[in-house]
Amino acid sequence: MAVSFETRPDRYRHLRLEFDGPIARIVLRVDENGGLSPGYELKLNSYDLGVDIELYDAVQRLRFEHPEVRAVILTGGLDRVFCAGANIRMLAQAEHGWKVNFCKFTNETRNAIEDATLHSGQTYLAAVNGTAAGGGYELALACERIILVDDGSTAVSLPEVPLLAVLPGTGGLTRLVDKRGVRRDLAGVFATRSEGVRGRTALEWGLVDEVAPPSRFDSVVRQAALSFAGPARAAAGVSLDPLEPDGYTYSAVRAEVGEQYVTITVDGSRGLLQLTRELDDLILRLRTNEPEPGTWVIRTTGDPVEDPPGDWLGNEVRHYFKRTLKRLDVTSRSLVALIEPGSCFSGPLLELALACDLQFMLDADGTAISLSAGNFGLYPMANGLSRLATRFYPNLPGELAPGLSLKASEALELGLVTFAPDDLDWDDEVRIALEERAAMSPDALTGMEASLRFAGPETLETKIFGRLSAWQNWIFQRPNAAQALGSYGTGRRPVFDRRRV
Repeated sequence: MAVSFETRPDRYRHLRLEFDGPIARIVLRVDENGGLSPGYELKLNSYDLGVDIELYDAVQRLRFEHPEVRAVILTGGLDRVFCAGANIRMLAQAEHGWKVNFCKFTNETRNAIEDATLHSGQTYLAAVNGTAAGGGYELALACERIILVDDGSTAVSLPEVPLLAVLPGTGGLTRLVDKRGVRRDLAGVFATRSEGVRGRTALEWGLVDEVAPPSRFDSVVRQAALSFAGPARAAAGVSLDPLEPDGYTYSAVRAEVGEQYVTITVDGSRGLLQLTRELDDLILRLRTNEPEPGTWVIRTTGDPVEDPPGDWLGNEVRHYFKRTLKRLDVTSRSLVALIEPGSCFSGPLLELALACDLQFMLDADGTAISLSAGNFGLYPMANGLSRLATRFYPNLPGELAPGLSLKASEALELGLVTFAPDDLDWDDEVRIALEERAAMSPDALTGMEASLRFAGPETLETKIFGRLSAWQNWIFQRPNAAQALGSYGTGRRPVFDRRRV
């Protein structure tokens, strides 16, 4: 089944957007019968990829179409239910690759919520008005503030370890300790209590920021939102119109899918916002729908693209391009940049080449790359560093500076490209490099490339994706997890292999 990531508010099945001046509400009311695949029901506001596609779209639209919004309340639309997390039936029947992409996208959406709070002045609050379990509580953890209804029964929980033999894998444990500062012994107790923690104890342990009785819950949430909203922002939003690609061909981006390689061409002539939207959508569709081609070859064409200006819209475009590059960074494919005459690997689009594992630059007239101020920190990676700083970690060469334009031999000498063949050797060297990657184990390559892409300091994001990979590719595939997922809800207790390996 081919998955589309394109949606809009009038097509949402699982959530709705509400607006009240500077405050917006995302209300989760998941359609039980609206699963993306057959074979499961989305009960208790549990979610699958389809639900998260809508949530990601809502976060994006709030940033671009509603700059007047300064606080976003995320809450449940069912009685006594906030969100029960990822749908277990869906996970139990899904192939491993589907689980990987689902969990990765889920995490990227939570990161986008945190990014909106940090960089767009749209602070997210979780109004936990009922059960928040597993990924549902992790969704609350992505918010800046968590307010829990203190009704004697509502709890927050991370029950994956005791119930499913896996982990709170979309950032739960990491955000709990690194972001919220919960003591690790209490975090360990919390994550082994399938029933979770309620009311005052949740507040004392740091699992939530505030509790309120049902009679005052709505007013407390609204007052908290108003305190974050601050003064109104006068700016006109930008409509995110449907992309409407023809297959994998968009207006500024196109992909040609082969058996072993995908060739992606980005045209700078259409402007940074348009090409970013299209590239973002393309990355999601390719990594979900085209798992076989293990190498993506990236080319550019058209006019050079400038770094965005410092106004409201420029800020949003910059951070959107940053997030799309981060999505490319954590995509499990070998990335190869081909820099040829007619390429426009300059400024923002040079980031595409720097994101790649290998850069081939043809040593010929008309081939050049150019550095802009943006390459020195406007589009940081998950480790908090620019791609230039990560490439040369720990010492960025002093010769590199904004405005520098380099031919192939100069770029090779400065270390900005991997190889610079001439016309005679170009085809053979590129072909051999691609064939070598295609002949190796995709698992080994994924592990190697992911390890090498994030030199430098550890951050919340790098920890989340590193631990997510370990969880997905080891614990999730172990017989204990497979048995627990398959027996969940049947009344059968799993019998675990007790050996620790």
